[in-house]
Amino acid sequence: MSGEEVFIGSIDQGTTSTRFIIYDRYASPIGSHQVEFTQFYPQSGWVEHDPMEILESVRVCISKAVDKATAAGHNVDNGLKAIGLTNQRETTVVWSKSTGLPLYNAIVWMDVRTSSICRKLEKELPGGRTHFVESCGLPISTYFSALKLLWLLENVDAVKEAVKKGDALFGTIDTWLIWNLTGGKDKGLHVTDVSNASRTMLMNLKTLDWDKSTLDTMGIAAEILPKIVSNAEIIGNIAKGWAITGIPIAGCLGDQHAAMVGQACRKGEAKSTYGTGAFILLNTGEEVIKSNHGLLSTLAFKLGPKAPANYALEGSIAIAGAAVQWLRDSLGIIKSASEIEELALQVDSTGGVYFVPAFNGLFAPWWRDDARGVCIGITRFTNKSHIARAILESMCFQVKDVLDSMHKDAGEKGEVKNAKGQFLLRVDGGATVNNLLMQIQADILGTPVVRPADIETTALGAAYAAGLAVGIWTEDEIFSSGEKMKKAKTFNPVLDEELRKKKVASWCKAVERTFDLADLSL
Repeated sequence: MSGEEVFIGSIDQGTTSTRFIIYDRYASPIGSHQVEFTQFYPQSGWVEHDPMEILESVRVCISKAVDKATAAGHNVDNGLKAIGLTNQRETTVVWSKSTGLPLYNAIVWMDVRTSSICRKLEKELPGGRTHFVESCGLPISTYFSALKLLWLLENVDAVKEAVKKGDALFGTIDTWLIWNLTGGKDKGLHVTDVSNASRTMLMNLKTLDWDKSTLDTMGIAAEILPKIVSNAEIIGNIAKGWAITGIPIAGCLGDQHAAMVGQACRKGEAKSTYGTGAFILLNTGEEVIKSNHGLLSTLAFKLGPKAPANYALEGSIAIAGAAVQWLRDSLGIIKSASEIEELALQVDSTGGVYFVPAFNGLFAPWWRDDARGVCIGITRFTNKSHIARAILESMCFQVKDVLDSMHKDAGEKGEVKNAKGQFLLRVDGGATVNNLLMQIQADILGTPVVRPADIETTALGAAYAAGLAVGIWTEDEIFSSGEKMKKAKTFNPVLDEELRKKKVASWCKAVERTFDLADLSL
């Protein structure tokens, strides 16, 4: 194959947009297309997507990206060897096997409508909030798919009926897309991968299969669940009716797990992805580490049916880039997300303002769904630049909270440090183009932050997994990070240590102010 062009495609289905990127054998992008889709907010705290709109966004992105790469002179039709898929995790869809249509909108990962179901389970089950942690590594929370599925089973007649008739299929977005890509109601494959399955609360982290006792406790029928596969194997071929018919789907990972592969995170290395939320994962190798500090034990990746599973500690932050979108769309203070850096640079501090974006509660390490957003320290001196800078700082403080917990859980032996004894945080995602944000992050952590040359590591990770499955790359090539690190930009801390400690203490005070605010009168 040395003389011919070889390409791998990557579907990157995120919380607000879908992309399809085509990479060459050197993992350089040669064509891409992106489409934004609608967010629905039917009630306070509810967030939904239309699964059909997401499906159409994938169709458009594949067609346009192939057209662009072909127009640039690449023989994509002959050279495309496989595609990988990565997706927003936890977001839940139930659809009809016979019609192929969703029975309700997709309930998005940040949706909190299941809080009453969570409280009920916590009271009824002997283990309370941590009842299922032993099997799945996750606390009972509105975040995870099983609770969203329970809500659909309890509240949507069409879902109840379809389950009774044996016509219902459950899946996260990866499952919905693969089923449709491989034929839909005409023999579509009903599968998920270990990383997405690990976010449902229903998969046993040790056996990597659905946990029977959890299904029995929750009253969920195993028949509606997809088959679980590894992250790098040929799952099936793309059916007729798509622009890339016949191409194998050979890689599938939840977005944060794909970013770990894209960042080549080995055991003891961590990455933080800044998107709608922010997600920090530390690879703990073949060992499941239980957190005593509010983090999740989760699967990192399993790169092949016979490959060992790597596990991770994860801290999830619900609102990161979404706070910038709020500043733009709800307050109109900026016209585009990129303007926040310039606005925040007009002041050299927040002027004592602290902003905690607990719009739908707080995830790790606090796990408070009764929290709501606060902005404190406002004086007559405060202007929009101070608010903008406080929003950027809020992302960085939240990441620090998670990393502090990670350091405690993993211990000295569980982390890789550089020659100076510093822990390096690898960063990626759209928001990392903001140099001010990255410098603030290094200052608040007091340790270096490393940004790769290609910040879109999520799509790259899915491409790597697919390429690995079809023999384009080896695992050694994917994880040889030396060359990648040479092209990366490092942000070193410059903030005075005493001031850093004072700012962190002020942030903690602000976080405490967010608790127990969910029932404020409208």
